[in-house]
Amino acid sequence: MSGTTTAGSGNTRTASSPWRNWAGNVTSRPVREVSPASAEELADVVRKAAADGLRVKTVGTGHSFTSIAATDGVLIRPGLLTGIRRIDRGAMTVTVESGTPLKRLNVALAREGLSLTNMGDIMEQTVAGATSTGTHGTGRDSASIAAQIRELELVTADGQLLTCSEKENPEVFAAARIGLGALGVVTAITFAVEPVFLLTAREEPMTFDRVTSEFDALHAENEHFEFYWFPHTDNCNTKRNNRSAGPAAPPGKVSGWIEDELLSNGLFQLACSVGRAVPPVIPSIAKVSSRALSARTYTDIPYKVFTSPRRVRFLEMEYALPREAAVSALREVKEMVERSPLKVSFPVEVRTAPADDIALSTASGRETAYVAVHLYKGTPHRAYFTAVERIMTAHGGRPHWGKIHTRDAAYFSEVYPRFAEFTALRDRLDPDRLFANDYLRRVLGD
Repeated sequence: MSGTTTAGSGNTRTASSPWRNWAGNVTSRPVREVSPASAEELADVVRKAAADGLRVKTVGTGHSFTSIAATDGVLIRPGLLTGIRRIDRGAMTVTVESGTPLKRLNVALAREGLSLTNMGDIMEQTVAGATSTGTHGTGRDSASIAAQIRELELVTADGQLLTCSEKENPEVFAAARIGLGALGVVTAITFAVEPVFLLTAREEPMTFDRVTSEFDALHAENEHFEFYWFPHTDNCNTKRNNRSAGPAAPPGKVSGWIEDELLSNGLFQLACSVGRAVPPVIPSIAKVSSRALSARTYTDIPYKVFTSPRRVRFLEMEYALPREAAVSALREVKEMVERSPLKVSFPVEVRTAPADDIALSTASGRETAYVAVHLYKGTPHRAYFTAVERIMTAHGGRPHWGKIHTRDAAYFSEVYPRFAEFTALRDRLDPDRLFANDYLRRVLGD
């Protein structure tokens, strides 16, 4: 980078190289990059960009597969906006700077004897990036990370610092918890927390027919249930996470390494590479790899059970369906793969969430199941994703905001009852579209 100037504790620099996301499928060329060190500095950045006629976007760790964070204007990097501001044990909340990685938050909370109630399956993202795109895990009763927000602070297009909660600016709070970066730049988030607890994870292979026929029961009987189906096989791997009185019994160092690193990352990376080079071998590899993971049970604190390392790079599309439609949609996906020439090396992931009250949450107003499809980085994805998307939209599916899809504002106005509420708020908070980009123009309209 060149042309660096210092402003307070932060810095501004002319961007001399493009920005790329984690998967490498999105590239953008901002005019300048800024790393503000405080909410006040960030507000100055927003005001200066507006004066210069430049759009503004914030980027976290780039784990979105869409161009939601891409800009040709000012790119804000929140790397200096990290750390816990305060822990309120009376209210059982933690307030954290927006650029804090979830991993750092989880470790810090555990040190304090606290935990989030639920989380996704990776923790590399920043708290603002994860919540703004609707990152979620799986849960019968506990919802997405954004649903655990009790208050948030954001800089609006006029450079003002706005605090919102159920009591203060509640109409903004109703939308901004999953704001897509369209309403302002989030500077701090207050999450509900609880005393740290133990989860017992039970992982078990199961046939496709058994999982789908027992899906409702498995969902009802477990606090957190998910499963993976391996295309070209009738094999699934299931995971049930439930609270436990203990004692803690984490995976052994050797067995944990074999499952989480050797099989799930090392050998899987090799299998994907071979499959990309020689697609006809993928079904044979799938039959072997789907049998390699064995049943196991372990007990640990939440983030060590919910999350796992993901070192194999991929592209992903995920749709949220009414929960009652999940099994029929998944069966249609299986039938489509079996009658097509497609060769799919990645398992299909199925998770659930309760209904929530956030305007553009994928679980807004309805019990939800998620169906996620992946392909190894560098593999042509369009035919597979298009075929799956056709099935998902026929069931009224809502795509994850940070994962590949082709839907637009006209579609979203049909599947989100509160879509107009969100766009009206955007008109009020950002009438000149300071925070717009091509992606937001497509999904929200102009």
